[in-house]
Amino acid sequence: MLLSLVLAATLRAAPVHTFKFDAVPRRVVFSPDAQVLATSDVAGNVRLWRVADRRLLRTVVHQGGATSVAFSPNGQWLASGGYDGNVDVWSMASGKARVLRGHTGTVWSVAFSPDGERIASSGEDKTVRVWRARDGVLLRTLTGHTLNVWSVAISGNIIASSSFDHSIKLWRADNGALLRTLKGHDQAVVSITFSPDGKLLASGGDDSAVRLWRVADGALLRTIKGDFSHVYSVDFSPDGQWLASGGRERGGLGTLWESIAGDRLSGSNSATVRLWRVRDGALQQELAGHTTDVGSVAFSPDGRWLATSSEDKSVRLWRLTVNR
Repeated sequence: MLLSLVLAATLRAAPVHTFKFDAVPRRVVFSPDAQVLATSDVAGNVRLWRVADRRLLRTVVHQGGATSVAFSPNGQWLASGGYDGNVDVWSMASGKARVLRGHTGTVWSVAFSPDGERIASSGEDKTVRVWRARDGVLLRTLTGHTLNVWSVAISGNIIASSSFDHSIKLWRADNGALLRTLKGHDQAVVSITFSPDGKLLASGGDDSAVRLWRVADGALLRTIKGDFSHVYSVDFSPDGQWLASGGRERGGLGTLWESIAGDRLSGSNSATVRLWRVRDGALQQELAGHTTDVGSVAFSPDGRWLATSSEDKSVRLWRLTVNR
């Protein structure tokens, strides 16, 4: 009976608010207490919004444009990666930043370790760099990808990275040893995320699929296909039961790549966010509203909200409910 109830559960989202931007927002992420939503955009604005009333609390600027953003587990620091090749680590108390320099091209993704001791960043220079969070010292550089490293994530002592070279790599965070390479995507792997318990890894990319992997042995457990041509972002709900994906619908003009930086140029006129049930891959809901590529999706840590960003220069906030 309990199993049937779990299988019968459905996730639903309702639109609550739309934030409008002058520049394309790249990433959205919630603070650990779910009280603040951070957004980054191509103009370099990293904005902090209070979720309760959608009030703008603070804006800091990552020079040259901000591609990614991540909160530390204690909520005291915010890291941003940018087109300038730097990682800026901002104090939430003072708004001042420490700049971590080392990448030789755009930083596409940043992530804190669960214990807050490390920051990982990935970039155009085909590397993942691991920094000591408290002082910004570069601990190690992980090499092995042959093209842009689009996304990085950390769970326990494992760092995952995904690349335009069609692969996902798992590394030991403490010594940088390569554990295994996951192959299954046949185009760029744009986004990866660990499940909250660290047992699963979800990935999405330009081959129109979301894939679920078992971290322990790298086994591909499930491939989820939908009516999309590209998947640019995936995220697990905090209880691990649901997965959100965002990207580009079929029928768009396709992905164009700028010859030097490898950045995407918008070419679609249709985008939908999708909610999936993890245990069986069942589609829960399609969230319409964005009018072009959805580049980022994020669940709030309390499971009440979903945030999505799009090249239509908007961020949308959705209220989540589970029907059992």
